[in-house]
Amino acid sequence: MEFTRFSLLSEDTDQIPLITNEEDNSVPEADLALELALLPLRNTVQFPGVVSPITAGRDKSILLLQEAQKGTKLFGVVSQRNADTETPTAEDLYKVGTLVHMVKSFRMPDGNITAILQGKRRFRILEILGDEPYHRARVEYLDEAVPAGDDTEFKALMSTIRELSLEIIQESPNIPTEAQVAVKNIESDTFLLHFIASNTNLQVDEKQLLLEEDDLKRRAQQVLKHISQEKHLLEVKNDIVNKVRTEFDHQQREYFLQQQMRTIQEELGGNSFEAEFEVFRQRSSEKNWPAEAAQHFEKELVRLQRMNPQVPDFGIQRNYLELMLDLPWSHVVKDRHDLKKARRILDRDHFGLEKVKERILEHLAVLALKGDLKSPILCLHGPPGVGKTSLGRSVAEALGRPYVRMSLGGMRDEAEIRGHRKTYIGAMPGRILQQIKKAGVSNPVMVLDEIDKLGMGSQGDPSSALLEVLDPEQNHSFHDHFLEMGYDLSKVLFIATANNLGGIQPALRDRMELIEVTGYTREEKVKIAQNHLMPKQLREHGLGPKELKLDSSTAAALIEGYTRESGVRRLDQRIAKLIRRAALAKAEGKEFPGKPTVADLTKIMGVARFRKDDYADEGLAGVATGLAWTPVGGEILYLESTIAPGTGRLSITGNLGDVMKESATLAMTFLKANAAEFGLEPEHFSQYDVHLHVPEGAVPKDGPSAGIALLTALTSLFTQRKVRNALALSGEITLRGKVLPVGGIREKLLAAKRAGIKTVLMCADNQRDVNEIPAGYLKGLEVRYVRTMREVLAYSVTDKKVKNAKVLSIRKPATTASPAEASLLASSGSQGKL
Repeated sequence: MEFTRFSLLSEDTDQIPLITNEEDNSVPEADLALELALLPLRNTVQFPGVVSPITAGRDKSILLLQEAQKGTKLFGVVSQRNADTETPTAEDLYKVGTLVHMVKSFRMPDGNITAILQGKRRFRILEILGDEPYHRARVEYLDEAVPAGDDTEFKALMSTIRELSLEIIQESPNIPTEAQVAVKNIESDTFLLHFIASNTNLQVDEKQLLLEEDDLKRRAQQVLKHISQEKHLLEVKNDIVNKVRTEFDHQQREYFLQQQMRTIQEELGGNSFEAEFEVFRQRSSEKNWPAEAAQHFEKELVRLQRMNPQVPDFGIQRNYLELMLDLPWSHVVKDRHDLKKARRILDRDHFGLEKVKERILEHLAVLALKGDLKSPILCLHGPPGVGKTSLGRSVAEALGRPYVRMSLGGMRDEAEIRGHRKTYIGAMPGRILQQIKKAGVSNPVMVLDEIDKLGMGSQGDPSSALLEVLDPEQNHSFHDHFLEMGYDLSKVLFIATANNLGGIQPALRDRMELIEVTGYTREEKVKIAQNHLMPKQLREHGLGPKELKLDSSTAAALIEGYTRESGVRRLDQRIAKLIRRAALAKAEGKEFPGKPTVADLTKIMGVARFRKDDYADEGLAGVATGLAWTPVGGEILYLESTIAPGTGRLSITGNLGDVMKESATLAMTFLKANAAEFGLEPEHFSQYDVHLHVPEGAVPKDGPSAGIALLTALTSLFTQRKVRNALALSGEITLRGKVLPVGGIREKLLAAKRAGIKTVLMCADNQRDVNEIPAGYLKGLEVRYVRTMREVLAYSVTDKKVKNAKVLSIRKPATTASPAEASLLASSGSQGKL
C-alpha cells in the first residue's frame, strides 16, 4: 500500500481534511452540473471521498485548474487508458470518472500547478462535447448500491479489510505509522473502502474496475482480494530480508577471517598500509600549519589506522588526510610592492578601467606602507565582453600571486561551496578549498565568475553559502563540511564578476566593494582594436606586426557596421576573421591590402549589419529626440506624436513599459494643469485625441528618462511650434514641475555626439556624471542643465510655427434650436444651395 504525504504544505496552509464523513462529501443536487470540464489523470484513479494531490503540467490542465479556482472549484477527473498519451482524445479516456472539489492549489517553481482534490461523486460520460480549451462532457451521475444495515456478510467483509490494512501498515517499513490512525478513525464503510482502494498497489485499469463497480458489496470483495494478495507479498519480502540479514552476518564472519589472514600476510612480509601511514606522518611534521590543524590531523590518522581497508570509509578517510596535507594553510607568497611595474602590467593588458586599476594600486600602496592588510573583496559589474574576468589574471600578475578562477554560473548546490560531509560515499571538499589547493598558497587571486547567475535548487542556496566566504569578519575561519574545521580565507583576494547586480541577493551584494565597469566608447574601442586586439590576433595567426595594420577610420567602420556590444568580444572575432582572410591570401600567394580601407571591409566582411543612428530634423510638430541606455551602449530615440479630433484620449504605442507610459501621462497632466501658462486652450485636451509613438516597436523600451522629451513633444504638438534643432533631452519629470536626474549619462552623451546632436538638455544633478567623462569625448557637444520643466520648455520649444501647422479649433457643443430658428436655418440652407 502507498499512502500519500502532503509534504508540499507549509505551516501557513489552511488545514486540509484527510478523512471526511459522508455528509461533508455530499454535493447538493442543484450543484450537480450535467456538463462538466474534464481533467485527464495519468497513473492514478480518483475515488469519491478521498483527498489526494495531483500535479498538472499540460497547458489545458493548467488552464482548467486556473478557471476552476475562480469558479465553483467543481469539475470532473477521468483516468487515461495510456499514461504515455500526451494529448488524450475521447477514446483515450475511461467512461467512468469522479466529480471533485479543488480544496487548494499551488503554483510550483517549474510552472506546473499542484492541486489538492477531494472526490465527491461518480459519473459516467454520455458524450464528449469538445476538447478546446479543455475537454468538456455531458455526464450522468451514478448511485451506489449500498447493502442493508443488517447485512452481516458486508460487515464481516469491512472488518476483515480494516484488520488486514492495519496489519500491512504495521509490517511494511515504507508506510508511515500515522496511516494506522487514519484507518482506525474512518467510520464510514464507503469511505474506508475508497480510501484503501485508492492507496493499494494496483494498476490503473484495476483501480478503474473498482471505481466502475456500482455494487458496494462486490467492490468490497474485490478490494479484500487485492489486499490479501498484497499481505502475502509483504510476508514473502520480509522473509527475504531476514535471509539477507543472515547472509550479512556470514559476511561479517568472513571479514574477521580476512583480517586474520591480512595479519598473517604482514607477518610473512606481505603488503601493509603502515608505510603509507608513515609517509603521512613525515609530511605532517614538515607542514607549516596551525597547531589545531596538526592535532586534528594526528587524531584522524590514528582513526584511519584502526579502520578496515575493505570498507568504503577507509578511502574517504584517506582522501580527507591527503586534503589536509595538500592545503597550503599558513603558506603565502609575498606581494610585489613595485607600483610602477604593477601599473605597467595593468595598462598593458587592459585599456581604460581606471577605477579598477586605481583600487588595486591603492591596495598595493597600503601593503607597502603597513606590511599587512586584509584583502579586499571586489565585485566588477558591467556588460559582457568588457574584460572583467581577464582583469583578474592581470591583477594576479601585478601582485605576484597565483591566479585561480571559479565559475559560478548555473551552480545550484550548496555543497559546491561548502563541500559534502564525510558520512557520504564519494564525499569531497567544496570548490573554494579545491581552488586553494590548486593554487598552492593561501593568498591567491580568486575570480568568482558570473556571481549573479547563481541558482537555487533542492540542494540549498549557494549564494547564502558564499555569505561566509565573502565576509571579511567571518572568512578567517571558513567552515567546509568535508574539512570539518575552520580555514583562513582572509588573505585571498576575491574578485567577483557580474553582469546584473539585481541577480545578486542583497546580503551578498552588501559584503562586496562594487566597482562598475562600463562599456567602451567607440573611441576607446578603436584604441583597443589597434593596440591590443590586432597584435594579439596577428600573433595567434602567424603574421608579423607590420603585415597588416588597421587605421582609425577603418576600425571605426568595423565597430559601427559589424558589431553592437558594450565590450569588445565580437570586435575581437571580426578582427580575427579579417586576419584569417589575410593569412589565406598569403598562403595562396595572392595579394592582400596591408592597410584595409572601408571599401575593403565590405568585400571581406560583407554588407554592414548595423546602421548608425543619425539625427534628422524634419521640422514636424510633436517630434522630440530622447536618449536611451542599452546594454550595448547608448542610442537616440525619436518620440513622435500626432493629434486628431476626438474625445481627449491618449494612445501610447511602441512597446513601452509601464514607467515610460506613466511619464507620458505625467507630461499630459502637467500641460492640462498649466494650460493657460503655456498658451494652450483647455478645450483642446478634451476635444482632440493624442497618439504617442516610439519607433522600433519590436524593441521593449522603459524607464523615466524620456520624461522631458515627452513633455517637449506634447507641447510642440499642441502649440504647433518647432522643437529646437539638433537637440536631445533626458530627464525624469514630476507633477510638481521638477526635473530629476537619470542614469546612463556617459553612454547617452556619446550616442548623442555620434548621431550629430549639438545640444543635450538634462537635470543639473547629472553634472557630476558629465564631469567624469573625458572632455575630448564631448568636444562639439553642448550640455545644458535645468531643474524645472518650465526651463525645459522655455529652451526646447521655439516661437516659430512648423510648416503646414494644424489649426486646432474649439468645437462648441450643439444646442436644440427653436421652431422659428429651425425654419430660418432651413431657408438659409436652401439659399446657400442656390
